[in-house]
Amino acid sequence: MPIKRVENFLNQYPDLKVILFDSSTHTSQMAAETLGVEVGQIAKTLVFTADGQGVIIVTCGDKKVDTKRLSKILGVRKVRFADAETVRELTGFLPGGVSPIGLLSDIPLYLDKSLFCYDLVYAAAGTANSSLPISPQRLALITHGNVIDVC
Repeated sequence: MPIKRVENFLNQYPDLKVILFDSSTHTSQMAAETLGVEVGQIAKTLVFTADGQGVIIVTCGDKKVDTKRLSKILGVRKVRFADAETVRELTGFLPGGVSPIGLLSDIPLYLDKSLFCYDLVYAAAGTANSSLPISPQRLALITHGNVIDVC
């Protein structure tokens, strides 16, 4: 169960708790409406392939990743959004519920600097109806994610 992987990871951080919803928060807009926050506070976790290798970018729900800029930062020739099957294989999560923690494999993870405009962001927690409230600084710390500017 994907949400159990997230919760198991969070056992080492007892102050962090997953929120479950009765309705889907599959998109950033839906999540923001459900939580009563700005769309930018939704930390969307996106999976890309960079020269065929998986990479994760966590950014604000109202931002769009500039794949040309990402390609330059990563030093690769081609960056593409991963398809749903690749997302599931690399992360163990379905699109709409991809969490930056509890991943199936060790994938390079980056946080866009836009997240740091907020004191608190809400990342998916393994399902399309779950969320993890967390500060961007703490998210960077527990994911070992590097902060970059790709939006």
